[in-house]
Amino acid sequence: MTIEYATRYRARSHIPPEPGRPYFIEKGMGDRALLFTDLITIYAGGEQTENTFNFFTCEGPKGDTIPAHRHADTYEVFYITDGAVRLFVEDLDGGQHERLLTGGDFGFVPKNCPHAYRIERHHSRIVGVAAGPGGTFERFFETLGTPLEEQTPRGPFVPEPHKFGAAAREHDVLFMPDHEWRNDGR
Repeated sequence: MTIEYATRYRARSHIPPEPGRPYFIEKGMGDRALLFTDLITIYAGGEQTENTFNFFTCEGPKGDTIPAHRHADTYEVFYITDGAVRLFVEDLDGGQHERLLTGGDFGFVPKNCPHAYRIERHHSRIVGVAAGPGGTFERFFETLGTPLEEQTPRGPFVPEPHKFGAAAREHDVLFMPDHEWRNDGR
């Protein structure tokens, strides 16, 4: 059983709003948000870790490549527990890397490296961790997407175009709409 808290992001949460408190969260009971067709569940964020790292999952159906973007101050980890995810990363020298990751595979994206991903199989799950000197970005998902109270999302959530800029600036996400991947893996 978990205790429910209120945070500055939502009226009801299983995550304590301050650092230094041990806590436990049952599967799927973190702070959930829907962004397009992806369900993001946050288990630990900046509030709990003094902005040193976050821990979240991203689950979704097979779909389109998310937009290329980078994080100026954040390193990002992709660990695949279920399904398959294609990760695209460009290193600081302009070399592009593309890899199909399946259950048990790991991908690391250094700060400032453009990257994107595409879920290649239905019911895929990414475990994500992000850390860096600029803090964490886990609340980007519910700022741009929509917070969820229910366990199962109903349909995709497409944000209004004007929300992209403000949410991205607030959470260390720089979208790169003109970026092209030389090999998109299709």
